[in-house]
Amino acid sequence: MEIISFVQQSKKKSRITFPIRQKSYKSVAYAYTYPSEKHIFKAGRVNSSLTVKGAFAAIGQGLTSSGEWFVKNIKAIVISVFVIVGCIGVAGAAIFTTNYLLSHTKAITINSEEAFDIANLDKLMAAFALESSAEVDENGLIIGEDSSIDMSALSQPVEYQTYTVKSGDTISGIAIKFGLKNISTLISVNDIGNVRTLAAGQKLKIPSIDGIVYTVQKGDSLTSIASANNVKLETLLDVNELTTETLTAGQVLFLPGVGLDQKTLQSRMGELFILPISASFKWSSPYGWRADPFTGVQSFHTGTDMACPEGTPILAAMSGKIAEVGNNRTYGNYIIINHNNGYQTVYAHMSKTIAKKGQWVSQGTKIGLVGSTGYSTGPHLHFMVYKNGNRIDPMTVLKK
Repeated sequence: MEIISFVQQSKKKSRITFPIRQKSYKSVAYAYTYPSEKHIFKAGRVNSSLTVKGAFAAIGQGLTSSGEWFVKNIKAIVISVFVIVGCIGVAGAAIFTTNYLLSHTKAITINSEEAFDIANLDKLMAAFALESSAEVDENGLIIGEDSSIDMSALSQPVEYQTYTVKSGDTISGIAIKFGLKNISTLISVNDIGNVRTLAAGQKLKIPSIDGIVYTVQKGDSLTSIASANNVKLETLLDVNELTTETLTAGQVLFLPGVGLDQKTLQSRMGELFILPISASFKWSSPYGWRADPFTGVQSFHTGTDMACPEGTPILAAMSGKIAEVGNNRTYGNYIIINHNNGYQTVYAHMSKTIAKKGQWVSQGTKIGLVGSTGYSTGPHLHFMVYKNGNRIDPMTVLKK
């Protein structure tokens, strides 16, 4: 009976108590109770896209898809790249052109006779030339004097007289005083190294006719000397009072009607210029026709260029007076020096000018620094030489 009674007794539901949390700030304990029959725990498979394996799989699949897309669209990609690069190039060219046009307010035909700045410079040089016009031409003939030769005088022996130089005398003035027509005569006969050193009190030998002296060299003959200097053999014999054609080395002859060669004359006149750059440099562009470095069009280059680092000292190629210190869009910062005998020199594209207008400078004086101002492709000196207002090739007067 006791067993039956136990079985028939109704079941009491048991409860399990889980202390989930306790809040100590009120010293009150809270507890949650859950019926035991509701807590059924099952093991199951968990699927997640964030697993490491899944991540690598996704990456691999993405790369494969990207590769397939790239292969399919390679042609379009290449074309797109070229288009982008082309656009960048066009944009860069546009920017360069815009900046260039801003720097040059109107079209410049550089190195052309019609170029505004060059034309103005030529006018300026012509004005300077009027102030210091040369007294002699490039062959030593005195300007304004009759250059014809008295042939009868060439059959007479040359005679000499002595003249004492006075204050204010010039070599051409002395020549005119004695009826000579070429300053080469006095320079050669008196072995004058530089006419600028002519001083009051100096004694000069004055020949009766124009000509130069020649010292016979070993192997010379009277015939070869006459032929080389375009003088008749008979004239050479008469002027030097020679009774025989036999010569000896060291013998001095007078060559009537002959002048010094231009290079020797320039040197004796003090007309040879030193290089305006004493530091290391490169001859980058000569005087004359060339392709313009910007446009490629054939144009006349008015001077000679010496490329060297910015800041390199620029020297006065010859003594003279600073006639102009200026700036223009073609030559940038420039200096003009007025020299004797109708010469002017121009130094262009300077980064800095040092000499001042009106200042007298000696040959070799620092007048400025090399730069790239004006119409220039890089740091260099643009060196120009004018003779009586006309441009000449600087290489014809530079000491080498």
